[in-house]
Amino acid sequence: MPRTTAHRAVLTAALVTPLLLPLWAAGPARAHGAPTDPVSRVVACSPEGGGRAGSAACRAAVAANGAPFTAWDNLRVANVDGRDRQVVPDGKLCSGGLPGYKGLDLARADWPATRMTPGQTLTMRYVSTIPHTGTFRMYLTKPGYDPAGPLSWSDLPEKPFAEVADPALTDGAYRVEATLPSDRTGRHVLYTVWQNSSTPDTYYSCSDVVFPEKKDRALPEEKQEKEASRGGEKQASRGVGKESTPLASNSGPASGPTSVPTPGSASESASGPSTPMLAGGAAAVLLLTGGAALAVRLRRR
Repeated sequence: MPRTTAHRAVLTAALVTPLLLPLWAAGPARAHGAPTDPVSRVVACSPEGGGRAGSAACRAAVAANGAPFTAWDNLRVANVDGRDRQVVPDGKLCSGGLPGYKGLDLARADWPATRMTPGQTLTMRYVSTIPHTGTFRMYLTKPGYDPAGPLSWSDLPEKPFAEVADPALTDGAYRVEATLPSDRTGRHVLYTVWQNSSTPDTYYSCSDVVFPEKKDRALPEEKQEKEASRGGEKQASRGVGKESTPLASNSGPASGPTSVPTPGSASESASGPSTPMLAGGAAAVLLLTGGAALAVRLRRR
């Protein structure tokens, strides 16, 4: 199917589907959208989700839902007015509390996910069929989040890590830039709230993301200090080695075992500080002997 035809089909579905939904989902069908990068659960598990729609998590979500996520861009609740935590119940954040999307709330650790890097600049692509003004609030589950449990408001910080108002709609999508927190590892949920200002609707979405597991690595400053410490230890050990090298070489078989002085040995007394004393004593004996001989000669004369 050509891209233009596919886009028209999506647009037609987005406009017609609200008429077919129950009253709990009814409301002004003037703004529709959902994140496609990082992909949200509703998009990944929709008929347009490609291979991700066939994942075990998506199959389970559709089964629990009782119907496919055809209206992936219509997960919205009217008249919330910023009271998200009061209106959307714990454990139902991904569905916005709407029964027609309840399969998205399954507590699983195998949802299709997007790999992220802590502290990087995220450019979220939020597809929308009709431009509208509004504010995007982005939350990331807290460190230590357990994806095997239902997502609750207590899993999210009180304040969003990014809040962007009225981004431009370009090529059918909003692009929201934000810097990700730098202290996340493992699997998390990027929770996006889009509160319209030109309609009474608020949209909710869960995008599963995965950060690298934390490794035992020091900060650059700590690394430098450790390297400097190790270098000093190596130099010190090398210095001790150089000072002891003569002793080590003298103890080898080429020099013989007697080349290394031992306490109380003859070699120690011959080369130690007692040598000058022995030399002085011998000189004194010779001097006395010579003096006696001279005295005997003088007496004979």
